[in-house]
Amino acid sequence: MDDQVKTPYSYTLDFSVGRELPKNFSLEVSYVGRLSHRLLTQSDLAMPLDLVDPKTKVDYFKAVTALAKIYSSSNAPLSQNVTAAMVGPTASYWTDMLQSATAAGQQYRIRRCTGGVTTGTPDPVQAAYDLFCGFAQNETTALFILDVNGGLRGFSGGAASNTFFTPIGGENSYFNAQYSSLYAWRSIGIADYHALQVNLRHRMSHGVQFDFNYTFSKSLDLASDAERIGAWGGLGGQTINSWQPTALHGRSDFDTPHQINANWIIEMPFGRGKAIARDSHGFLDAVIGGWQLAGLTRWTSGFPVNAFNGATWPTNWQLGGEAIKIGSVHTGVFKNSDGSVNLFADPKGATGIGAFRHDFPGESGQRNVINGPGFVALDMGLSKRWKMPWAEGQSLQFRWEVFNIPNFTRFDVQSATTSLDQASAFGKFTGLLTNPRSMQFSLRYEF
Repeated sequence: MDDQVKTPYSYTLDFSVGRELPKNFSLEVSYVGRLSHRLLTQSDLAMPLDLVDPKTKVDYFKAVTALAKIYSSSNAPLSQNVTAAMVGPTASYWTDMLQSATAAGQQYRIRRCTGGVTTGTPDPVQAAYDLFCGFAQNETTALFILDVNGGLRGFSGGAASNTFFTPIGGENSYFNAQYSSLYAWRSIGIADYHALQVNLRHRMSHGVQFDFNYTFSKSLDLASDAERIGAWGGLGGQTINSWQPTALHGRSDFDTPHQINANWIIEMPFGRGKAIARDSHGFLDAVIGGWQLAGLTRWTSGFPVNAFNGATWPTNWQLGGEAIKIGSVHTGVFKNSDGSVNLFADPKGATGIGAFRHDFPGESGQRNVINGPGFVALDMGLSKRWKMPWAEGQSLQFRWEVFNIPNFTRFDVQSATTSLDQASAFGKFTGLLTNPRSMQFSLRYEF
């Protein structure tokens, strides 16, 4: 546990203007806001340190990212051809922060990105490049080898030696001595919700009552997972880079900018006291009177979703983090010839998986930059009430209720495959937000 956990708190802001309108209508327009602080968010307490070179003030993430941009390019050089000039100002980080091999009369062994050749180099920049290049997009493993698992191996006399070279501070300069990762809850979360709410209401009059509601809102936070969610669960509510805890600030997992819902009750104009057959009684009124139609409908704009790096760990030892959007995407609901349904119009192309890239070391990615389909529902119920002739306070009610009348199908964007390491299934839906049409009947005696 983080020993600095504090009680969360929120400010709630509301302002409404209401107006009575003719013919039993009323209109209310409201601003609703909620500002939350100290929310519990999962963070890695054993995150590897982002050590800074005291000479140049260059930090580890900046230094290794400079290497990653070179070996991730289409024309990446071999390790033995890398120069400090190629790397740029961050190259001196490796000279300053790695133990010198030449001081021990040796060289660094390089073999991972050398074109199949095992050789030696006196240059710590080439040695660092070779190590991290061998674990491209998984740089935390490379750092683990350097910092915990012995370090860089020496090369002497044309062969690997039994001398190893670690950071200048020795082993565990970056990693915690006990844990490579240890997620716990911390009081670092923030959330902001702002909404415009419009409500048009018609009070029961002439047998009709309804509410129409529209909400235009935006919800932002660091994470949306509930406290019951573990480090591997949820929708990605963990802090990837503990040294930049606000990096994943973005749309909440439940953010739906537009929401419309309406409900209504309509008393059928038949039977005693109604517009049609108002003088009916007895058997006729028992058949045509007391009918009521009720309904509920809801529509929302699309829910957001993350694109994931997949099985790569450039920043955090345990969690891969979210991918970074580098192009426009074309999302919706698209049926394929094999019967599957996809979130992307071109899942394997430039507006699908090609619109994202893996993180560089230190990056956490971007939250909820993809919009999926929203939710829609229409439910209705037809009911009939018979008042008992022996007591006005007793009645028999019959109800027929139908859910999802049009049999809408809306796919759950959170069920779509959005990991960059699953290109063959990228964007494929596997679940629904809606349930198939169903109905139920009931008979109720009230007394």
